[in-house]
Amino acid sequence: MAIPTLFAPAVPDGFEYREDFITTAEERELLDRIEALPFTQVEMRGVVARRRTAHFGWTYGYYSRRSEPGPPLPEFLQPARARFAAWAGVEAELFVEALVTEYPAAATIGWHRDAPMFGDVVAGLSLGSAGRMKFRPYISPSATTSSKSPRRTTHEIELAPRSGYLIAGKARRQFEHSIPAVPATRYSITFRTLRAG
Repeated sequence: MAIPTLFAPAVPDGFEYREDFITTAEERELLDRIEALPFTQVEMRGVVARRRTAHFGWTYGYYSRRSEPGPPLPEFLQPARARFAAWAGVEAELFVEALVTEYPAAATIGWHRDAPMFGDVVAGLSLGSAGRMKFRPYISPSATTSSKSPRRTTHEIELAPRSGYLIAGKARRQFEHSIPAVPATRYSITFRTLRAG
């Protein structure tokens, strides 16, 4: 169920959202396992971000912008992956990458689309604190310098703790998204498929 906002419709076509995707007990179990993960800092363009990540399956290099095989998916993430696969109508094994991100209070993630080597379905699970996801139409970096119109948020939704979402279709390819500063520690688990070829 979408949270009402000033934007109509609240989310772009291809974005699906479910509150209470997992139970409180399942969230607690996931958080207990996640807090023991070996997180690494995210450094982009010489700046260390406030968020930290742990990659499984296929990894993504923020400098190289390449994906390559990494540590296997931990067993404790497999039930969530299977539940997302059933929702998305794909085989669980097609979600070849799992990214666990820790957002401490006030951490953000700027405007982006998930890396192009990943496929047409992205699944996300929110844990801990709530967060807001904002969307705006994607414009390639080469076109942004010639565009005189301001870049504004066109859609927005609150991601409640224990909620799940799918990004596919237009929401995946024609929009980019960001998450403003979170009020308290939030974790997300993102599952991605790989593009064919």
